Amino acid sequence: MSMKTVKEKKPKKEKKRAGKAGKARGSDHIRDVMHSVAFLTPSVAGVAVFFILPFLVVVYYSVIRSPMNPDFVFLDNFIAVIKNSSFRTAARNTAMFSAIAVPLAVVLSLGLALMLECRIPCKSLLRTFFLSPMMVPVASVVLIWQVVFHYRGTLNVILDNFNVDPIDWLNSPYCLLVIVVLFLWKNLGYNMILFMAALNNIPKELLEVADVEGASAAHKFFNIKLRYLSPTVLFVAILSIINSFKVFREIYLLTGDYPYDGLYMMQHFMNNTFNNLDYQKMSSAAVLMALVMVALIALLFKVEDIFGKDVEG
Repeated sequence: MSMKTVKEKKPKKEKKRAGKAGKARGSDHIRDVMHSVAFLTPSVAGVAVFFILPFLVVVYYSVIRSPMNPDFVFLDNFIAVIKNSSFRTAARNTAMFSAIAVPLAVVLSLGLALMLECRIPCKSLLRTFFLSPMMVPVASVVLIWQVVFHYRGTLNVILDNFNVDPIDWLNSPYCLLVIVVLFLWKNLGYNMILFMAALNNIPKELLEVADVEGASAAHKFFNIKLRYLSPTVLFVAILSIINSFKVFREIYLLTGDYPYDGLYMMQHFMNNTFNNLDYQKMSSAAVLMALVMVALIALLFKVEDIFGKDVEG
């Protein structure tokens, strides 16, 4: 057999092997895709059935006259909701509560995490103290707040010793302060643990170099720690915003369907419109609320991207 024949057969064998290897890789890829689809299908189906489809139904209700009269009215329902005095009161109170409670939750929990990072006595006891509200049922929390902030409650008894007239805390201009304190008491512990975990992930080498170069504590915090903490700050802020919209549960148990004007939140408005079977008004309010939430979270992501991009690469 000549050398030329051997050279011609060799590439043919290599082509066959390459073809078989390519088919094997192709079948492995298809198998991996099928496995991924099989694992993801239940989750995707659950999200679609319980979240996406209901939201699409809400959007549909917001642009029709009523469920019994499905005439397309476009923005009429949104205009009617915005003109509604109850909606404006609920939106104003919710925005005010979130604007006060969310920054306080982020700043105070970060401060607690920084405090517990230092060498102070009774660190374990302090961690337990701030985490204990997570183990208390909502009904018990509401009972405690009723006992403390009732017109004849514990706080007014204490203030009476200083010749201060009793205050009906939940039916006065101080009502929002009571709910902000409740919100912080419930959420500071969990946020603090998140910040403590993030602080432990900051490269120690950077802090050691800063110490060697004589950097101040403020310089280390703002130029090193805070930049590495920016993703956690974003997460805690989003989590606090979501929790601030869920404070309706505690307010409802404290005051009922129609509380003092300062405590009338968006959830009260939606709950009452649902009880009145005014679906188009409720749906329009829900869509507006969702748009505001999306815009706010997008803004937070943009700020975090600008502030922490040099750290995240």
